[in-house]
Amino acid sequence: MSKLDRLDLKQLRVFQALIREQNASKAANQLGLTQQAVSEHLKKLRDVFDDRLFLRKTNGFVPTPFAEDLSIGVDKLLNDFTALLSPTNFDPKTISGTFVIAATDYAQQVVLPSLISILRKQSPKLKLIVRDFELDKIHELMESGKVNLAIAFPDYIPDNYPIVKLFEEHHVCVASPNASIAHKNPSLTEIANYPSIIASPSRPNFKGSIDDWFKKFGLKRNVVVSAPCFSIVPMYLETTDSIAFLPSRAITGSKLIEINLEQSPDKFDVIAAWHPRYNDDALQKWVISLL
Repeated sequence: MSKLDRLDLKQLRVFQALIREQNASKAANQLGLTQQAVSEHLKKLRDVFDDRLFLRKTNGFVPTPFAEDLSIGVDKLLNDFTALLSPTNFDPKTISGTFVIAATDYAQQVVLPSLISILRKQSPKLKLIVRDFELDKIHELMESGKVNLAIAFPDYIPDNYPIVKLFEEHHVCVASPNASIAHKNPSLTEIANYPSIIASPSRPNFKGSIDDWFKKFGLKRNVVVSAPCFSIVPMYLETTDSIAFLPSRAITGSKLIEINLEQSPDKFDVIAAWHPRYNDDALQKWVISLL
């Protein structure tokens, strides 16, 4: 009997669920099977592929390197089977299920409000989960199917992921109208020495995204406060005599004023990205087309 004859669709669905959940009990609940049935399917999969596929850990499983590579092909295969059984014409109004978007704090402010508005109007049965962008986990989350779409900056995304550029953005130097520097024309050296607040969503430290730009001029910023997100910085600025460099679209509607600079920081792209396995997924392509 060939390996193909020993393999069935249910086993591949069990494999996919174990990749996603990394826990036999959770996978069983997701598929409506008993934990024993999941174990039996896993045993057959190990025999077919001649690999342990999953190694036990304290609270579940961890996939082997072979299983991680295999998961991409299995997902594509199951998506192709689903497409065969689905209507030829994609209709957003009839689509149900859950779509998960991981977005930076900035993208949640600037990009998602209009996108969610369109999705709710055109696809009312689709449920949305918006989660914070976790730089250290994004590849794992997208590879396991726990995140469908990421909206962030190019440096945050694995090199082999498809991306689409949404728009170009730039940082502006801002302060409260009551700050002592607010109505002056300071030099870049004075800007560097002035107390500064940064947003560091990924890692709590005093390093900002434009530190390298200041280094070009032989300057180092006087960072005194590190905040976990962009949205809170304007409130901190209103209560302190300090400045911040924020993306221009993130200050829309605030009372902050922009401070003119001798030089402008480099521009950067805002992008959307997804795992290659979803390249041919109709829902994925539709959401990206809206972006």
